[in-house]
Amino acid sequence: MADIRPFRALRYDIGKVGELGKVVTQPYDKISPEMQARYYDLSAYNLVRIVKGRQHPTDTAQGNVYTRAARYLGEWIDQGALVPDPAPAIYPYYQEYAAPGQGGVAKQRRGFIALARLEDYSARVVHRHEETLSGPKADRLELLKATRAHCEQLFMLYSDPSGEIEKAIEGATSGGTPQAVTDEYGCKHSLWRLDDAATVDSVCKAMHDKKLVIADGHHRYETALAYRDFCRARGKSDERAEFVMMTLIRKESEGLTILPTHRVVHSLAGFDWNGFVAGAQRFFVSETVELSAAEGDWTRFFSERLSRSGREASSIGVYAGPQRLVLMRLRNDIDLGRALPDLPEGLRRLDVVILHRLLLEQTLGIDRQAVREEKNLHYVRDSGDAVRQVENGKAQVAFLLNATPIESVWDNALSGNPLPQKSTDFYPKLLSGLTLYWLDGPEEM
Repeated sequence: MADIRPFRALRYDIGKVGELGKVVTQPYDKISPEMQARYYDLSAYNLVRIVKGRQHPTDTAQGNVYTRAARYLGEWIDQGALVPDPAPAIYPYYQEYAAPGQGGVAKQRRGFIALARLEDYSARVVHRHEETLSGPKADRLELLKATRAHCEQLFMLYSDPSGEIEKAIEGATSGGTPQAVTDEYGCKHSLWRLDDAATVDSVCKAMHDKKLVIADGHHRYETALAYRDFCRARGKSDERAEFVMMTLIRKESEGLTILPTHRVVHSLAGFDWNGFVAGAQRFFVSETVELSAAEGDWTRFFSERLSRSGREASSIGVYAGPQRLVLMRLRNDIDLGRALPDLPEGLRRLDVVILHRLLLEQTLGIDRQAVREEKNLHYVRDSGDAVRQVENGKAQVAFLLNATPIESVWDNALSGNPLPQKSTDFYPKLLSGLTLYWLDGPEEM
């Protein structure tokens, strides 16, 4: 069962730090060097000083990246920049946004922030949907050991077809004034504090029978597991290390958006376009797409063609230049059980798996180790950016994908079949710094 609990979040005091937008950040793994520099300049209290290690010229704290982070956290608490809330609560968290490449349609994604007991995957309460790498987990573990604070939320999915939990939270927050901030991507984030004991208790009880699937934050979840085990191994009772902070979002929500992550191939010796297309005929039917300048934004036009085709069969867009634009659809007579015998049925039908196994590996000869090391492969969110990399000579060919459906994510996760890395891109990201879970904070949890 999912053990969900309210907590006394550590939160920024706006009277001390000024605007909330100057201290919160995107998740650490989405912060580019340019973003990091801008965050540093926004405020001396910007969370980047804790979640991202590089020292800035304005930093005065000494030590390594982890001890500096811990020192900043302690100083900000002592100075009253970060303050524990007066009583345990859950935190309704809404995001209003328009996803890129989807025609500017406004959406609202609703969730709530709470603590959840850490569970090993073998307990079948929390399920992963993607594989992880060891490097990021080692880094995050050292940061957690130094700070004893979870500064960023995990993004978790739960199933509630009738939406009863969302309705209970909405009823309790209606009329209240949220804390709000608009991020650099135009997404408005609104946060309420809900400490009504009866409502909080009913929400936590309603979550007891839920399965949880990690949407974003696999490395952070496994880091929290490792820290829990580290604390247990020391032989000291540390109940707070048994919990982690997460935002819980209903998988049936109309506001849930998954974007595709496209692939571009580069530095491949002897790449031959005609040979590649001919080789792909073993698995795919290829349709050359001819677009004129009169058709306007051809990347959007092609994406729409790709989406329509993908409703009928696995489809992948391939671009190697203006006269080399092809829509590839999986042949009807392909036996995926024979072509991909080592994979379960739930994974064989995914476009991203078909791309990696049939086109990258079997047609282009890019093996899985090269993929893991990104020797010949880059991941790109924007299809236009993927195309530009081909046109400016940074890549030889771009592969454009449809998004992985939420049901495929959910079903494979519950079946214990993690997807390849970069199979999903849940949009928008959760802001870091709206709430912090401080393991050495006030006693009530």
